[in-house]
Amino acid sequence: MSKSSHLDAQTRITTVREVTHLQPTRDAFLVQVRGPELGRRLLLTDRVVAIGRDPESTIPLKSDSVSRYHARIEPTGEGGHRLIDNMSTNGTYRNQTQVNGTVQLISGDYIQVGDAIFKYLAGDNIELAYHEEIYRLTIEDSLTQIANKRALLDFLEREFARAKRYQRELSVIMLDLDHFKRINDTYGHLMGDFVLRDCARLIGGRVRKEELFARYGGEEFCIVLPEMGRENAMKFAETIRALVEEHTFTFETNTVRVTASFGVAQVLDSMAKPDEVVLAADENLYAAKHDGRNRVVG
Repeated sequence: MSKSSHLDAQTRITTVREVTHLQPTRDAFLVQVRGPELGRRLLLTDRVVAIGRDPESTIPLKSDSVSRYHARIEPTGEGGHRLIDNMSTNGTYRNQTQVNGTVQLISGDYIQVGDAIFKYLAGDNIELAYHEEIYRLTIEDSLTQIANKRALLDFLEREFARAKRYQRELSVIMLDLDHFKRINDTYGHLMGDFVLRDCARLIGGRVRKEELFARYGGEEFCIVLPEMGRENAMKFAETIRALVEEHTFTFETNTVRVTASFGVAQVLDSMAKPDEVVLAADENLYAAKHDGRNRVVG
């Protein structure tokens, strides 16, 4: 665990070419919401869209977790589209549920093939939906669907200034899943992705609307707690630690138990910038992991 601040990451949105030489069965397209070409848009037409590792695929994906002819999207006679898994090795997922054969797509559905995730958009006002999706990508983590690092830094900057101006308490919790690499190495990245999503759901249910829960990067998360001092933040972190430890993560036929380590810090009078409280929490997180993991340090 690095003790240095990670506050220099930026969200990059890339728009690539569209397929426009055929008329669509209706207004519909895919938007890539996770993967190296984040934000790319593919217009769906009356032809079959192939997804796979084969370089001739409509959507080629260079990943060992993707089969050569992994999946395809076909137009239906009613003007919609269906998703078909081509008996892939690691499965095709719609809204986190594995596709067995063929499923009808509904606007807003998420499609996961290997590490890549696409969102299916269709219907009226599709351009508006696309631009809203692009904006969402700048503030939301596509895998866990909680706030991303950019949203976190914006929120923290506002709350830090407010805490300083009005002499209010403000605390930050940094947490990291213990031995997460073992899950990926033992069960594969799909299981790891599920653990991250389920952990986000589990913890997110305990965070109030005036607080912020965000994915900081990898298996690391951050909670910003306005109007809360260190003592109460420590109690809150301990509640979440126990919640994670007691939870069973079950994905398909695999079941794992996970623990997490926590670092807590409160904004002090001596702090002049918001990244100082994050660094303090991160240093306490490092101490928690160094002292044996599955504990809270603050």
